[in-house]
Amino acid sequence: MNRRSFALACALIFACGGAAPSSGGLGPLLGTGNWLNGRPDVRGKVVVVDVFTVDCINCQNVVPTLRRLYADERSKGLAIVGIHAPETPAERDRSYVADSLARQGIVWPVAVDNNFNLWNAYGVGAWPTQLFFDRRGRLRQTVVGDSQDAVVSAIVSMLLAEK
Repeated sequence: MNRRSFALACALIFACGGAAPSSGGLGPLLGTGNWLNGRPDVRGKVVVVDVFTVDCINCQNVVPTLRRLYADERSKGLAIVGIHAPETPAERDRSYVADSLARQGIVWPVAVDNNFNLWNAYGVGAWPTQLFFDRRGRLRQTVVGDSQDAVVSAIVSMLLAEK
């Protein structure tokens, strides 16, 4: 990302970002026991929590950026964790969701949130939503919607640069 893109992304972060109300940090997410692709390891890591549903086209638009970040930044301390909150009856089926994750190349841990417990705990109101937690587990930013790849990348870069 060049300097101009980074400046634009930072401006958008402050214009669009913010914390979800009373998120409780990563506690609600880590307290769930319903996982696909294994349980997450988030201790001491920057964590992007992607709240999505597998058949949502806007949610699918976010996946390439998350895949790139996961591949490029995981070794620097980035963890990505999904929360799948279904929109349709088919999306409530665990095997349907697992097959959809594989087709989309989503290999990071995904919590199945059929009862919207995590959705509600984090104050989410729309698909897709990304929640950004720092290495201490504090919610630092929220991005709602797709087509914000530069903003998402800039937030991750900013949080990874913090000690």
